Amino acid sequence: MCAAVLTVGLLAVPAQADTGGEAAQLRGASWALKSTGKEVRFRGLSAVSRSTAWVAGSKGTVLRTVDGGRSWSDVSPPVAVADGLELRDIEAFDARRAVALSIGEGEASRVLRTEDGGATWTETFRNPDPRAFYDCLTFFDSHHGLAVSDPVDGKFRLLSTADGGRTWQPLPADGMPEALPGEAGFAASGQCLVSAGPKDVWLATGGGATARILHSADRGRNWTATQSTVPAGDPARGVFALAFRDRTRGLAVGGDYRTGQPSPQAGSRSSDGGRTWTPSTTSPPAYRSGAAWYPYGSNTALAVGPTGTDVTTDGGRNWRPLESGSFDTVDCGPDAGCWASGEKGRVARLEAGN
Repeated sequence: MCAAVLTVGLLAVPAQADTGGEAAQLRGASWALKSTGKEVRFRGLSAVSRSTAWVAGSKGTVLRTVDGGRSWSDVSPPVAVADGLELRDIEAFDARRAVALSIGEGEASRVLRTEDGGATWTETFRNPDPRAFYDCLTFFDSHHGLAVSDPVDGKFRLLSTADGGRTWQPLPADGMPEALPGEAGFAASGQCLVSAGPKDVWLATGGGATARILHSADRGRNWTATQSTVPAGDPARGVFALAFRDRTRGLAVGGDYRTGQPSPQAGSRSSDGGRTWTPSTTSPPAYRSGAAWYPYGSNTALAVGPTGTDVTTDGGRNWRPLESGSFDTVDCGPDAGCWASGEKGRVARLEAGN
């Protein structure tokens, strides 16, 4: 096993940012790579706990660990492997129940569900509309969830489930604002659609003249749109990931995903449920595709991308680089079991310092 370690350099965080001793909580922690034996790219990740996590990626691949990453079970849906589906999001409720989303135009966008730890899968949705392209999933609880598609007929399209992903129904479009020309979601990390609490959900966009963040307080029936501070104006730029600690405090990260392109103002934060957004004083230094709040610190969060990982201990005001290892997405379980995944089969868990 390749035990790569990234030192979480919180010693460099200014004292005024060390709110409530949060820097001390992670000081000396590290990412430790967990060998998966795969070379596929894992953009879908769901952290159930320190011991249990699911990853989903290219070539229809789904892996699950229940022993903290020491071993991985290949629980890939046979139909996803046979059809070479790109699984870009997975939402797990526990070690046995998970819902995975594949992306693509028309029938390439599908939802699959397992109730037995991936031993068997059921396809619960196959997109019949060649104009639709589904990007992300989110669940409010183990029953209620949403899936979002890029705009169709000028508006983002939403599917809703009330039975844990067993069945899906389209939501009416009358409560959705008109999409901007060229506006879309990014299926980069499974975090373009996120929820907090029983009814609040946010959608991140890019590709249009501005990158917007849309919010619904009624499980997706009615939405308001707010301009973010992350630059857009190009199909490769915008907000790629959101993370909300609760109904009010949110983070947005993104930039330009093209290699070598600058990504100024790649971080933004909200303290009013996404009604307004403020640029980070010190943003991540490059494009970031994933973000997650650290459960044991009210102001601590992680952001990841192909060029590295960053941390904030002041609620997104300031970000500090940690290392240059490549990850696409990051997620933390309620017991502070934080995981990251990305290209070439890379999966890591945040380990405590000695």
